[in-house]
Amino acid sequence: MGKVGAGGGSSAGLGALLAGAGLLVLCAPGACNGGSCCPQPHPGSYPHWTSTPGGSPNQGPRGRAPATPLPFLGRPLFTVAPGNRALALERARGTGLSMAGATRSVRRRRSGEDPEKAEGEGVNGSPRGVLRDGGQQEPGTQERDPDKATRFRMEELRLTSTTFALTGDSAHNQAMVHWSGHNSSVILILTKLYDYNLGSITESSLWRSTDYGTTYEKLNDKVGLKTILSYLYVCPTNKRKIMLLTDPEIESSLLISSDEGATYQKYRLNFYIQSLLFHPKQEDWILAYSQDQKLYSSAEFGRRWQLIQEGVVPNRFYWSVMGSHKEPDLVHLEARTVDGHSQYLTCRMQNCTEANRNKPFSGYIDPDSLIVQDDYVFVQLTSGGRPHYYVSYRRNAFAQMKLPKYALPKDMHVISTDENQVFAAVQEWNQNDTYNLYISDTRGVYFTLALENVQSSRGPEGNVMIDLYEVAGIKGMFLANKKIDNQVKTFITYNKGRDWRLLQAPDTDLRGDPVHCFLPYCSLHLHLKVSENPYTSGIIASRDTAPSIIVASGNIGSELSDSDISMFVSSDAGNTWRQIFEEEHSVLYLDQGGVLVAMKHTSLPIRHLWLSFDEGRSWSKYSFTSIPLFVDGVLGEPGEETLIMTVFGHFSHRSEWQLVKVDYKSIFDRRCAEEDYRSWQLHSQGEACIMGAKRVYKKRKSERKCMQGKYAGAMESEPCVCTEADFDCDYGYERHSNGQCLPAFWFNPSSLSKDCSLGQSYLNSTGYRKVVSNNCTDGVREQYTAKPQKCPGKAPRGLRIVTADGKLTAEQGHNVTLVVQLEEGDVQRTLIQVDFGDGIAVSYVNLSSMEDGIKHVYQNVGIFRVTVQVDNSLGSDSAVLYLHVTCPLEHVHLSLPFVTTKNKEVNATAVLWPSQVGTLTYVWWKGNNTEPLITLEGSISIKFLSEGMNTITVQVSAGNAILQDTKTIAVYEEFRSLRLSFSPNLDDYNPDIPEWRRDISRVIKRSLVEATGVPAQHILVAVLPGLPTAAELFVLPYQDPTGESRRSAEDLEQISELLVHKLNQNSVHFELKPGVQVLVHAAHLTAAPLVDLTPTHSGSAMLMLLSVVFVGLAVFVIYKFKRKIPGINVYAQMQNEKEQEMISPFSHTESRPNTPQTQLRRPGQLLDEKVESQHIEVPNSNFESIGVLGICSVFSRIPTEH
Repeated sequence: MGKVGAGGGSSAGLGALLAGAGLLVLCAPGACNGGSCCPQPHPGSYPHWTSTPGGSPNQGPRGRAPATPLPFLGRPLFTVAPGNRALALERARGTGLSMAGATRSVRRRRSGEDPEKAEGEGVNGSPRGVLRDGGQQEPGTQERDPDKATRFRMEELRLTSTTFALTGDSAHNQAMVHWSGHNSSVILILTKLYDYNLGSITESSLWRSTDYGTTYEKLNDKVGLKTILSYLYVCPTNKRKIMLLTDPEIESSLLISSDEGATYQKYRLNFYIQSLLFHPKQEDWILAYSQDQKLYSSAEFGRRWQLIQEGVVPNRFYWSVMGSHKEPDLVHLEARTVDGHSQYLTCRMQNCTEANRNKPFSGYIDPDSLIVQDDYVFVQLTSGGRPHYYVSYRRNAFAQMKLPKYALPKDMHVISTDENQVFAAVQEWNQNDTYNLYISDTRGVYFTLALENVQSSRGPEGNVMIDLYEVAGIKGMFLANKKIDNQVKTFITYNKGRDWRLLQAPDTDLRGDPVHCFLPYCSLHLHLKVSENPYTSGIIASRDTAPSIIVASGNIGSELSDSDISMFVSSDAGNTWRQIFEEEHSVLYLDQGGVLVAMKHTSLPIRHLWLSFDEGRSWSKYSFTSIPLFVDGVLGEPGEETLIMTVFGHFSHRSEWQLVKVDYKSIFDRRCAEEDYRSWQLHSQGEACIMGAKRVYKKRKSERKCMQGKYAGAMESEPCVCTEADFDCDYGYERHSNGQCLPAFWFNPSSLSKDCSLGQSYLNSTGYRKVVSNNCTDGVREQYTAKPQKCPGKAPRGLRIVTADGKLTAEQGHNVTLVVQLEEGDVQRTLIQVDFGDGIAVSYVNLSSMEDGIKHVYQNVGIFRVTVQVDNSLGSDSAVLYLHVTCPLEHVHLSLPFVTTKNKEVNATAVLWPSQVGTLTYVWWKGNNTEPLITLEGSISIKFLSEGMNTITVQVSAGNAILQDTKTIAVYEEFRSLRLSFSPNLDDYNPDIPEWRRDISRVIKRSLVEATGVPAQHILVAVLPGLPTAAELFVLPYQDPTGESRRSAEDLEQISELLVHKLNQNSVHFELKPGVQVLVHAAHLTAAPLVDLTPTHSGSAMLMLLSVVFVGLAVFVIYKFKRKIPGINVYAQMQNEKEQEMISPFSHTESRPNTPQTQLRRPGQLLDEKVESQHIEVPNSNFESIGVLGICSVFSRIPTEH
């Protein structure tokens, strides 16, 4: 969930964007191949959605900054709102151009052409194609109307100005400028040398003026000659308080001034500040966000700091700014838990211990989704693949925001919360580059559509920019760019989106020629974005103090275009428009908007600007400097009058910063008197009732050149009689072609009474609701207003039971919250019975007692059938939920024999820890097979048809977790195995973990090779789990890569005999550690089947062979059906591992020379041998100990691990 300002995601404008910290940040590109090389502005410059006294009053949700921080701007911004106190700018290295032209293609100057004319002026310096004073017409313009043309006075006038050079800072390429405040003459400038190669600041200088910028004093000695400053902050509620931040790469310190920067005190920090957030009312309260995601607070303007919370999400911390809030020191923040979840927390700034933190929203929220703005708190929670949005109004309980049922939003951005109403941009399931505008009721719960398919784009930092602009000074007036059939058109509304219409194009162009543009095929289109580069398309401006005047760039035609851009002005609040320039200009409002100052966008040096005293109808040319200046930025005097302007620039790329102070007081004859004003009534195409009232403003007469001083736009308001136009459709209703609001196909009007009890009353909607802030009275107000109605008695209907997070799983031993939902029914007189399916059931007398959900803890894993039954006097309803309770899967171990014979089935078993985790899915891969085998059981039988090394992989899926293990098994036609034992001292050093067994196996193998000389390829050793320590020795055939020299059965017998001989002679031993010798002994030997190649058999031999076959068949039957015979298929869990079984089939070979009877068992011995059961302890486990069947002759069941 994001938050943007109207007008490209930030029509709050840069004034509002940075006014919270007293900074207006600009940056010039050009030093890095046309892109901005500026370091990211310090986030403290753009706090969050905080109320800002004196913030930009003209754009978007005024006084608030966009949630998504914007980068440094690409060009200087000339239009600086009153109340904005600072400007930051940068110039390119080695270009000789001002930042105005670093990224734009401009018309190249012709040889010998005057720079002023090259700016785009025509003959004699007038703007191209416009009438000069006197109204002369050019040939071929017989229908020209001089009265409607924009007039330009070409007599050059001179403004009072002074120039000051920041000597010694010619190499500095960045500057931050702060004008202290209204009725103050102090200006502070921080210049810096930013090394683009190093990515850091290497030099800085601090300058201060006390005479409105006429002269400056360098203050490096007062802050420390070796101190490098990185950022400048200003308290938004007390402009005398200044804070400077040092470069953290050198030192982490703050320099604090309480006398407008005259003196400073230095304070060391033990953390690195990444952003600051000042309190909107308490001048000494500050929140600081560190680079390691910790949030600190200070109640002494940075002199002392206290840790509030660790793991705070960037830009998701807020002061409590609700007007009626009783705890002004309350901090709202989004913090991450240890396991990576996000949660919404509140606490007091000086007492934020674990015990004092509150969680207003139960459960987790989506990361980076918390928004606190005015009376509203917003969070987002995604479940079932869909985002759900929740709102708390005036810190009450959260409620889910209700959009039309099939809006199915995939993205939402809060634009404005002005006037107790939420304006939101919603991207629905079928939209990609457009958003729908929705407007809410007072609580921010029920939303209705205001405008569809509003154009959007992405800013440089990925922030969403919505083409919506709120006109300053006129309540309920917006401009928006809507996409229709792949064409973007500009629309205007005067009643908060209830009605929209296209903009009427001017009747004549700049020269007075008629413009043939007829609605709806042709209209005026405006760029509404507050561009990251104010010199490019996207400049629009209005002021609270000049409510009728709107200046914007745009074009005339069938759609909005980025070419043929002109400047337009409306002096009657958007009803009619005039073209004022054919190329882009930046416009500054002077004297409450009584004077407009225009400066052309150009990469060339300039020394002229244009002034208009009659709302843009005529313009006079003024020079503000004698030497043309590359302009980097302009800052207007703070306060209401705005009569002093400072122009920042340089004469060349090698020159110092030039500060030109321009004083406009000399252009006025006198102060305005009452007779200098006229009345002007706000209207929309002649309709005087706007938002339920007739409003009359005072405007200065255009022919008077008097200075207005204080705001002269006094307003008279008279309420209107309510009509249908003052009402919008209520939630769930849609406006049809006949103008009526009728229920949408998905909406049941009676559902509004579902939370109503018999005997009570509710507001029964008429399908209409009055536009918020509309002041109309009487008329149809009573007819269209919702009426109180007695609650009807209803039987329960539409019962559902779901989990609070929308999932069908819960974790064993943890709370799961179940929510009972009922579409209809008497909620106060309803009996609810809930059976959790685990032997526990509860009852409730009404639904209101279950608003926060029902919490339950399951002690066992499994699938539980949760049922809910609802009864009242009129009927009943029931619902069922099948809930999967699981335990987190921590470890998977694949149990598999080390060696097996070809064409013999072996068991592969996945052993889990813990063993009971709920419903699982097993995915098996054998060798290089691309098609897996998927089972619901953790064991499979596998047969290998060829010799060699084979891999088996198992993946176990448990909920969102997937774990896997891979093992390798050797497959041969024949092999021998021998059980090994060790001297008892080895048990003292056996920790019984897999890593130790693998290392000891390698040591034993190396000892056997050294003692016997048998090649290592014939030997495989596996130490077995458990105590006493035992191992299995495998004697394997070996075949070289050529396929020759394969060992025969007799060779394996000889190797086995040699190994047994050496083991019996105690010749095999190893040193475990200094002084600890371990002897290796032989236990018994078994043989894999060999093919008997003897051509004839004696009778006794044949009889013996038949006996062996019968015994083999008997054992085979036992093996195949061992799962069905209790006591046969038995395994034990030990240290998270499963005991495996090793199958060593018998051999038909009768001749076993020199092998002791006690070590080599014959097949016939199986008949005389008792089946033994070995009890294996399972340490630290809740599982039962299970016996292991030991068959050590024809079948040798050897517990092994892989």
